[in-house]
Amino acid sequence: MAAAAASCLTLPCKSKPFSPSSSLSNTSSRRAGFALRRSPEATSLAFVSSISLTAFPTGVGFLRPVEKPRAPPLRRPAVVCEAAPKNYDSASKRARQAERRRIYNKAHKSEIRTRMKKVLEALDVLRKKSDAQAEEILLIEKLIADAYSAIDKAVQVGTLHGNTGARRKSRLARRKKAVEIHHGWYIPAAAAAAA
Repeated sequence: MAAAAASCLTLPCKSKPFSPSSSLSNTSSRRAGFALRRSPEATSLAFVSSISLTAFPTGVGFLRPVEKPRAPPLRRPAVVCEAAPKNYDSASKRARQAERRRIYNKAHKSEIRTRMKKVLEALDVLRKKSDAQAEEILLIEKLIADAYSAIDKAVQVGTLHGNTGARRKSRLARRKKAVEIHHGWYIPAAAAAAA
């Protein structure tokens, strides 16, 4: 492409009229590829049209004009609607979205509270039992797993903040561990080292 650009400058071409308002000599203007023309109406710049055809003929592959085929226009059936235009307001749309999210979030939070309450009540009953067995904690662990699942889903959809979900899960785990320590099913590492 650099060779083509360099050959453009040395190609001979026919002189075309050029009428600048400056007083250039006729010989210097002919060397540049244009001639002076004085027009009484106005002076205009007319580019040499033969340079592009001589330097870049249409047969050259990379300079061939690309014509994209045009698709025929689509004929769409005319639809006449007489429905009243709706007034879409961004504030009313936001209000509708907020109400929809509020109801959704309320249901998720209610489910979390219910599952946590079931776990805490079962742990209180187990703690008050004097003849509790270690296998009874397995039923509570299933309830805890359900509560964890509900909390994680609420955090994932954005109903609860991540730290709030972690705090609630930690609350359930601490309460379970306290019951296990109370019945002697779990001995903390610090107490075992001291004994």
